[in-house]
Amino acid sequence: MSAVVQSISSVAPEAERELTDGFNLIIDALKLNGLDTIYGVPGIPITDFGRMAQAAGIRVLSFRHEQNAGYAASIAGFLTKKPGVCLTVSAPGFLNGLTALAHATTNCFPMILISGSSEREIVDLQQGDYEEMDQLAVAKPLCKAAFRILHAQDIGIGLARAIRAAVSGRPGGVYLDLPAKLFGQVMDAEAGAKSLVKVIDAAPAQLPAPDSIQRALDVLKGAKRPLIILGKGAAYAQADDAIRQFVEKSGVPFLPMSMAKGLLPDLHPQCAGAARSTVLKDSDVVMLIGARLNWLLSHGKGKSWGDAPKQFIQIDIEPKEMDSNVEIVAPVVGDIGSCVSALLAGMGGTWPAPPTDWTASVAKKRDENVAKMAPRLMNNNVPMDYHGALGVLRTIIKERPDAILINEGANTLDLARGVIDMHQPRKRLDVGTWGVMGIGMGYAIAAAVETGKPVLAVEGDSAFGFSGMEVETICRYNLPICIVIFNNNGIYRGTDVNDAGADPATTVFVKDARYDRMMEAFGGVGVNATSPDELKRAVNAAMDSGKPTLINAVIDPTAGSESGRIGNLNPQSALKKK
Repeated sequence: MSAVVQSISSVAPEAERELTDGFNLIIDALKLNGLDTIYGVPGIPITDFGRMAQAAGIRVLSFRHEQNAGYAASIAGFLTKKPGVCLTVSAPGFLNGLTALAHATTNCFPMILISGSSEREIVDLQQGDYEEMDQLAVAKPLCKAAFRILHAQDIGIGLARAIRAAVSGRPGGVYLDLPAKLFGQVMDAEAGAKSLVKVIDAAPAQLPAPDSIQRALDVLKGAKRPLIILGKGAAYAQADDAIRQFVEKSGVPFLPMSMAKGLLPDLHPQCAGAARSTVLKDSDVVMLIGARLNWLLSHGKGKSWGDAPKQFIQIDIEPKEMDSNVEIVAPVVGDIGSCVSALLAGMGGTWPAPPTDWTASVAKKRDENVAKMAPRLMNNNVPMDYHGALGVLRTIIKERPDAILINEGANTLDLARGVIDMHQPRKRLDVGTWGVMGIGMGYAIAAAVETGKPVLAVEGDSAFGFSGMEVETICRYNLPICIVIFNNNGIYRGTDVNDAGADPATTVFVKDARYDRMMEAFGGVGVNATSPDELKRAVNAAMDSGKPTLINAVIDPTAGSESGRIGNLNPQSALKKK
């Protein structure tokens, strides 16, 4: 009898012990690390996980396509310095999210793509499981790191590794593979709680070597025609005060890359944005702060850089970035905030101003170009041209400096980058290093969600087509987003003709399409604007109301140039068919 009682008493506590499972452990691990927003698309095997995460207080935003959810997660990472989280289903959904993951890695945005996957036993034997794919192997070449979690007790450490990989050093995209069986795995709740990991100091400061700071300052001090180029890495760093102090103390003209606009206002007296060609060509010492000498800067050489000998100072957290295209005479390796603070301290109480003939010539060229452009921005042509429409939006952003500008397209992007001044940091978000189309609606949604600020998305009609269905998502979540589509009936221009057959030319869309009616279909506000005055009234009304709004801005079909300002990258045939 006593033996039976002893057996029952030893089993009973085990049966009554509280349990947890993979679903709950993933949710708990995310919340423990402050990851409280997920962008994704529901489906097998992650549908219930999304429901449970939402019930647990995590904000889960469901998109119409995984690529757009991924772009939202990527820009969330840029804005917050925490990994943006994208959640997808297996195989096709995972592949849809992969473009955004590669985009995040290329642009150095911290992001984690979490995808459900098919069972390992069947995938490894290639037995034809539902949506079978070795997703980990596919993801590895396209991201900074990739991990697979097979056991519930490893969820805490697996997510911790993903977070640290995403934000430490040079940020980037990380893939986390969660096989379907993992979600339902059950374990003791107490042991599960102990298995979770709160990541401590995920992105520790990387202090620059003192010698590198002194070397950089010596080169800068010896310059006759110095230039500072600010890249989006400088904007990501959120070292805004230190960067402003350094630039102003140096007295050096600065050129902001597109997503660095607003770190110092574009109207700042040292800003050389309107004299870009001149400063690139004539400068003798160029300091790069969080900017890379890639194609966006013509690799630091060639015609755009002129014949004047150049010395480059480069500040970057990644040592391998140095000497990637040209010799860097003063590399400074470390995080932007630490490096700029060290440079500022090394300048001492006084710092010699750059030669006045240089700063005066830059200011003169800038003022000349601004004056030359001014009349074009004030026209009230019907149909609108790009400059008349952008002139209106330029004024609106000046009056609403807290609004976030999303911008993509060809001509729409190229011209807006130069025309619309930015006044605060991280308020201009665009296609970035890859120049990829389709970021618009994902970026707009994340910007509204992460910041709570009004968003103005300025889209080419071609660019909008990549993510346009997300207007339903914008309406569903009632986000304060105003979309302006520059509609010139086609890619680059809407005037191409196919002389060889009945099909439309490859670059031509439906003539006089009414994109505004798409927004109306989902309960948002749609406006058709045919003049700059109408556009101004519509955008101001949208920004005042905070209601989801889409404005179809009718642009002259003949406006625009082939491939925008990068037509030189588009190969042309030298042969004529006889």
